[in-house]
Amino acid sequence: MDADTNTNTDTNYDVVIAGAGPIGLLLACELRLGGARVLVAERLAEVDETIKAGGINTLTAVSLYRRGLLPALTEVQAETANGMKEFLRTQSGGEGGGEGAAPPPKSAGHFAGITLRADLLDTSDPAFAEVGPPGEVGRFVPQAPLERLLGRRADELGVEVRRQVELTGYDADEEGVTVHLAPTDGSAPQAIRTGWLVGCDGGRSLVRKLAGIQFPGTAPEITGYQAIADMTGTEGLSKGWNATATGMYTYGPMPGRMVSIEFDGPPADRRSPVTTEELQASVRRVTGVDVTVHKLHTATRFTDNCRQADTYRAGRVLLAGDAAHVHSPFGGQGLNLGVGDAMNLGWKLALVISGRAPVDLLDTYTAERHPIGAWVLDWTRAQIAVMRPDAHARALRGIVSDLAGTADGTTYFVKRISGAWQRYDLPGDHPLTGRSAPDLELADGTRLGDHLHTGRALLLDLADDPKLRARATGYESLVDVLTTSCPQHPELAGLLVRPDGFTAWATDTDGTEDDPSDALRLWFGAPLGA
Repeated sequence: MDADTNTNTDTNYDVVIAGAGPIGLLLACELRLGGARVLVAERLAEVDETIKAGGINTLTAVSLYRRGLLPALTEVQAETANGMKEFLRTQSGGEGGGEGAAPPPKSAGHFAGITLRADLLDTSDPAFAEVGPPGEVGRFVPQAPLERLLGRRADELGVEVRRQVELTGYDADEEGVTVHLAPTDGSAPQAIRTGWLVGCDGGRSLVRKLAGIQFPGTAPEITGYQAIADMTGTEGLSKGWNATATGMYTYGPMPGRMVSIEFDGPPADRRSPVTTEELQASVRRVTGVDVTVHKLHTATRFTDNCRQADTYRAGRVLLAGDAAHVHSPFGGQGLNLGVGDAMNLGWKLALVISGRAPVDLLDTYTAERHPIGAWVLDWTRAQIAVMRPDAHARALRGIVSDLAGTADGTTYFVKRISGAWQRYDLPGDHPLTGRSAPDLELADGTRLGDHLHTGRALLLDLADDPKLRARATGYESLVDVLTTSCPQHPELAGLLVRPDGFTAWATDTDGTEDDPSDALRLWFGAPLGA
C-alpha cells in the first residue's frame, strides 16, 4: 500500500486498458499473445447488450480467423441468420418458413442506404482473391455476441478483466503510469502502477482528454435511433433502407429492428435512456406511418459527429477504437476500424515491453492507422451528403444509385466496405508488401492463416531456400519459419507476414527482393546474438 492507507496499490501489470468493449478485449488478447501482463478496467458489470454494430467486414473476419476464432464466429452468424429467417417468414405471412426454408439472401451491404446487390459483385476482382474461409463470415456478427466471444478468449489467455471499476485519472511519467480506479460500489480507490495505459474508453474518452490529445472534426447534423422494439402498425413500413421527405429509415432484417434518421441537428440529450414515446415520434415523422411502439428491448441514439485524435500516442498513453475516432455508423466501419487498431498496436506494444524493439516502433501505430481512420471519417461524411433530404442531395443520390447499380460500381463500394483496399506504406516494391496477406493454400493442406494463431510473425519459405531461412536466426521467439510450397502461386518464393497479418516483405522466384533482413530488423529489432 502507498502512503494513503485508503488506497489499494497494485504493480503487477505491463499494460492497463481502460474499457472492456470488443476493442479493449481484443487488444488485451493480442498483448497476452506477446507475453505482456494486462489488466482491463471496465465500469460496467457485464457486456453491454445495447444494439450497436450489426456485423463485421471481411478484413475483421480475416483477422479473427488468423487467431483461430472462425468456428466461434460461424456460430454467432448462424444464430443471427436464424433470427433473420424468422423476420422474413413473419413479413411474408408465414410463407417460406419452417423446415427447408431458404436462407436469408446474401447482402453485399449498402452505401448511404443504397443497396449493393450481391449478384453484381465481381468476385474475380483481385481484392477478393484468396480471402479464404472468412469470406463467408462476418456480415451478421453483431457487436454484443462478438464482445462475449472475445471475453471468453481473453479469459482463456489469462487476461484479468476487472469490472465495476471506473478510471478517474492517471499520473504519467517517463517510467510508467499510475492509474486511478474507483470501484462503482464505493469501496476503496485502487492505484495501479503500469508501464503503459491504453484508452479504449469510447468517444468521450477520459484517457484522451487527460492526455491533452486534440480531437478535431466536424459537428453533427443528424439524430438517429436504432432499436429492437415491440411495435404494431408496421404493415405500412417497407423493409430495407428507405429515403423519405423527412429523413431515412430501415426496418429489419432482425425482428423488431428499427432505424430512424432525421436531419434536424443532434439530440439535445444523448445520455438519458431512449423512451418509447421518443422513438415512436421519430418513426412516425420519418416514415409517415402511424407505428405504435409498445416496448423497447434495446435502443440507442446516434449522430454523425465526426472527429479524430491528432495522434494516437502521448508518451506512455495510447488510444484505440472510438477513443481515437468517432463518426456516424453508416457502412458499419467503426467496429472494424477499432479492430484494425487493436491488431496493429497489440504486437508492437508487446515487443516494446519485452525489450526486443525500441519505443520508436510505436510511432508506426499512428503513422499506419491514422490515414485509415481519416479515410473512414470521409467515407461516412460522404454518406451523410447523399442521405440528406434536400433536393440537391436527392439529385446526387440518384446518380450514386445508378453507379452502384453497375458491376463496377458495386465492386468499388464493396471493396471499400470490406477493407480489402487497405495498404500500409511499407518499404519494398512487391505488390503484396503492405497488404493483408493472402490466405494461401499450401502444399501440406494447411492455409497461411492456420499458422498465425500464436500471434507471432511468419517467415514463409516457398522455394526451400536455406539462405532465406537462415535470415530468421536470432528471431526464433518472435518469428515462426515454415518451409513448404504453394502450387497455386509457383512464382512466390517467400513472405514475411507480421503478427497482424500484413505482409512486411515478399519475393518472387526471380529474386528481385531476396533478403528479408531489413524488414526483420525494422519490425523485430536486432537478432539475438548480433
